[in-house]
Amino acid sequence: MALPDRSFMSVDDYLTLDEISKEARYEYLDGELYMLAGGSNDHSIIAANLIGIVQQALEESPCRVYTSDIRLQLSESRYVHPDTAVSCDENDIDQEENISSPTFVAEVLSRTTETIDRGKKAIYYRECASIQEYLIIDSRNVHVELYRRSGDIWQILTYRREDTIDLSHLGLQIPVTRLYKKTKVLQYSK
Repeated sequence: MALPDRSFMSVDDYLTLDEISKEARYEYLDGELYMLAGGSNDHSIIAANLIGIVQQALEESPCRVYTSDIRLQLSESRYVHPDTAVSCDENDIDQEENISSPTFVAEVLSRTTETIDRGKKAIYYRECASIQEYLIIDSRNVHVELYRRSGDIWQILTYRREDTIDLSHLGLQIPVTRLYKKTKVLQYSK
């Protein structure tokens, strides 16, 4: 079934499409459907690096680390597939397809997703009461941004190549270069 990059549909139709679609995944924001395009090699490597680092760090924790295969339900009319999510909520553990209470989400930017990842999704992530940290990783430049909740205020921290990211809510510190390990962007950037 060929669909435009964006179209409008009901929540039920979206959930059916997202479940049966073998060729693509979709996100749904307030009636608007967004097809997720495949990422670059560097995008895939960065996402895998982050998942590996977080999974290893939380191995003895009751928290679960999720890939972009999981669907995050932000509200009755908002469903997304973050590149990485961590949930420590018992209600999410038994879910097959959706989680709704992650404490951490991350998006690896690509040309096709940057606008929405920095725009609508960033706003909706910050509105989600359970999310304490939202990480944005650029796949074309060595540049990382961390949105951290501090009460009702969100701090934005920026990290470069030589920095170490402090994911305080997860009790984890990650050198930026570890996220970009084996990528072309790390090799060619200074």
